[in-house]
Amino acid sequence: MIHSKYRLSVEFKKKKQYYVRKIFYFLMSLAKAKIALVFDWMTNPGGAEKVNLLLHKMFPQAPIFTSIFNEKKVKGFEKAAITTSFIQNLPFAKNHHQIYLGMMPYAYENFDLSSFDIVISSSHACAKGIITKPETLHICYCHTPMRYAWDNWQSYIDQYKMNPILKFFGKRRLHSLRMWDRLSAERVDYFVANSSTTKQRIEKYYNKQSTVIHPMVKTSEFKISEKTGGYYLAVGRLTPYKKFDLIVDTFNQIGLPLKIVGTGISETELKASANANIEFIGNADDKTLKTLYSECEALIFPQVEDFGITAIEAMASGRPVIAYKKGGALDTIEEGKTGIFFEKQDELHLKAAIEEYQKNKKHFVPQDIRKHAEKFDEKEFENKFLSYLKDKWEHWQKTYY
Repeated sequence: MIHSKYRLSVEFKKKKQYYVRKIFYFLMSLAKAKIALVFDWMTNPGGAEKVNLLLHKMFPQAPIFTSIFNEKKVKGFEKAAITTSFIQNLPFAKNHHQIYLGMMPYAYENFDLSSFDIVISSSHACAKGIITKPETLHICYCHTPMRYAWDNWQSYIDQYKMNPILKFFGKRRLHSLRMWDRLSAERVDYFVANSSTTKQRIEKYYNKQSTVIHPMVKTSEFKISEKTGGYYLAVGRLTPYKKFDLIVDTFNQIGLPLKIVGTGISETELKASANANIEFIGNADDKTLKTLYSECEALIFPQVEDFGITAIEAMASGRPVIAYKKGGALDTIEEGKTGIFFEKQDELHLKAAIEEYQKNKKHFVPQDIRKHAEKFDEKEFENKFLSYLKDKWEHWQKTYY
């Protein structure tokens, strides 16, 4: 009679061998498939660009199609085969892509993707609007449905600093852009959402189901510091919807040290209104930014983000996040353990959250915060995305091949 433990061990080995063979055959099948990557304009480093870079590393042989590429600002794609649209060569395109938003749908529809078996688009605007053959599998990693065309679009446009004449005509163009955006969503075979919030938006505006696979950070590159510098930190593009004005106004009142990393259209206005306790760092290199994360008291995160990679980067450094209780923060922050939420985007509520942190900072354990952040590591993203792609590609092959 075979011992039950031995029998279980044999069964486990057989199952393991089966899954190893299955993954091997999938990778072989995938290696034969022609894959293309399609990205929205890559003019400034940000959360979407970090996802784009990892997709490029996962599929290094896949050519990249994008409307505009600023190689001086967006690094890591030096060996990539990149095809840009006609917009690339238009005046000011690399630094002011907003001027050409109305041309973006036409630019993406003109890319020739007819020779590819799989197209993976990474989209927060127009990249998903590419046209593929019926037998081509198109998976869209969606950072958000086009923010300035849908929810809160009125306030988004009103707050954006741009030429009033361009803004006037831009508002009137949004109706047709919104119609195109909705139509282009029908060209996607499967949506992957970067957060629960984005999943809800995809269902609301596109009437499509999606699977959530969170973005990532390489947590091994972030370290816990033995000391803190006594300052609070805010990181991001200095644009109105990021709510840096709320941060500056609040810290003007409470007088605590604050460091702001980033540049953008609101920079001049923010600097003019900031008191001496607020320091503007500008664009920090990776080493400097990681040090700033590890030595800050906490990251201030008052905006509604689709996901919010900066929050994960801070937590990977063992630092808590003081965040507005909405959007992607709900997916990433554990209240009382890795951060503190506040209910309204005003000075009163943000100030109260900072005061709560000051009283209870000893309860936030850097090692526990970092362990939580490891759930969003690059390897987790790679494994989940490849597993998802495996399932969809196997199903697709049965349908078309």
